[in-house]
Amino acid sequence: MSDRHLKLLLFDQDPIFRLGLRVALEAIPNLEVTGVVETDTTALQILAEIAQEDPKQVNLLVLEFGNGRSTTSQQLGLQFCRQLKALYPNLPILLLSSVQEQGLLLAAKSIGVNGYCAKGTPLPELVAAMQEVADGGDYWFRDTEANVTPNSSLPSTDAINRVSPYPLLPFSRLRNNLRLSGITYIEATLAAVTAQLQVPGLPVLDRAILAGRRRELLAARWLLNRLLVSSQERQEKHIAVADEPPLTPLLSSAIEQRQTVSPLLSPGTLQSALFTSCVTKLQFSLRNVTDVPLEIDIFREDKKRELLYLILQKLTEQLDELRASQIQLNQLNEVKSTLIGNLWQAAITDFFGKFSRIKLGNNNIEIVNLLLQNAEIVQRDILNKIPLFCELYSYLLFQTELNIDNTFYPVVSAEAKSQTLMILENLLIQVANGVVQPLLNYLADVEEIKQNFYSQQLISTREIERFRNNLSWKYRLSNYINEPKAVFESRYELFVIAPRGIASTSVYAPRNQELGKLSNIPLVVTLLLEFSDAIAPRLKSLLSFLGSGIVFILTQIIGRGLGLIGRGILQGIGSVSLLEKNLRRNSDRTK
Repeated sequence: MSDRHLKLLLFDQDPIFRLGLRVALEAIPNLEVTGVVETDTTALQILAEIAQEDPKQVNLLVLEFGNGRSTTSQQLGLQFCRQLKALYPNLPILLLSSVQEQGLLLAAKSIGVNGYCAKGTPLPELVAAMQEVADGGDYWFRDTEANVTPNSSLPSTDAINRVSPYPLLPFSRLRNNLRLSGITYIEATLAAVTAQLQVPGLPVLDRAILAGRRRELLAARWLLNRLLVSSQERQEKHIAVADEPPLTPLLSSAIEQRQTVSPLLSPGTLQSALFTSCVTKLQFSLRNVTDVPLEIDIFREDKKRELLYLILQKLTEQLDELRASQIQLNQLNEVKSTLIGNLWQAAITDFFGKFSRIKLGNNNIEIVNLLLQNAEIVQRDILNKIPLFCELYSYLLFQTELNIDNTFYPVVSAEAKSQTLMILENLLIQVANGVVQPLLNYLADVEEIKQNFYSQQLISTREIERFRNNLSWKYRLSNYINEPKAVFESRYELFVIAPRGIASTSVYAPRNQELGKLSNIPLVVTLLLEFSDAIAPRLKSLLSFLGSGIVFILTQIIGRGLGLIGRGILQGIGSVSLLEKNLRRNSDRTK
């Protein structure tokens, strides 16, 4: 394989797969993803711009064959490949597709497509195929010596797997297929259980049950490898059976296997592991289950997810730029506001479209330029308040230890990854809030905006105004009460993505400098809290003493006195009744 620097453009309609593949390729040397697109129109536009500026910006196009579901879409994908080859005959094209129909693949090869890999191909093989095609070769299952020709059928899933230098016997092949199938199921279940264990606020009983399931799955994986791997296969791989990383047909699983085989030593690998977990969690429900209103609550769930994906992608690009600029650790705090402002601006530009316009009255207004006018307010109210920003960047760029909740976590530990993932999720959600905030200020009740972005429950003018009023009260409470209280308690509130939706949690972090800068109403709030802490125990003791005294007086003195009086009255009444009876008897006798 050549060491030539590979620059590729990725075209796929699945946002999860696009982002997952891009994140996985970040750790590959001599490889750069120059762009990701989801429509053929966008792909043609980008290629046209590249052709005018510098054709060397891209030396490989990786694309999906339609969406892999309908025949119509596949035919359109074939037509798009034909159009690409007509416009750019020297641009290598690699199909990375879920399509396996022989006729379509033969047609793609006949019109000049240079190679094909099925989705789920292990990452090392996929990178080898990309390099082979970019260097001017073909890649039609050449590693299995089963090229696609008009007189040959497509290789089976056995042929797609990596071929050993020693041919496997039929029984060995069957055994290997059984092992791979079992490992695939175990890895998928293990990933789901591990994700559930990382959910904040999980009950102790549920955590114990999930931890037990995880141990069972790890034991099952070890046994499966021990029972179904032959001695010949062990010698070929030069590893012990217990340490053998299982191969899976899923790209996300392949990424995780690459990261768990060896310690996370390179920043790119560390970032890939974290972002892959974040992509997985972005598939959860994004309903706000907290009692705090968020700006993104007005969006439909698909638009929330699209915006969060985009911000994660822009964050990846920003981290790449910082590595290229060789920024120093001590410079992060100085450029914090600039970095987060640029991230917000890039998200707004790409989410709404740089040149998109909207008609307001007789004016045709550029949406992005209008929204960016609110930069100072968004920076002050939302972006500058995002916690632990520098800690996240230093962890990803320089692999510094994480100090959260008064504990130092080693870089490669699962705890560090879990804590960093919470900080990352909060960053994505808060930047997304910053993207929506100017939209609510300027274009909240525009019909085109409501139809394209808003949730059905928040589409009427009355509901929009009620939503904005709730946000306004949130800002007031946060500025004057909640934020000073959090500063005084040395904690940060984080919004995280849980299986049930967007939840909140809190982490401890020193905030003495912020406490010293409080003034006016926020300072009064902290003084009241301190006064409450100082006087409350004594006041409680005094009230308890007074309460006990009052109870004693009411029950022992007043209560007993009332009891004696009542008893005397009853006895007196009883005596009068007895006297009357005696008098009556005496009068009857005299008669």
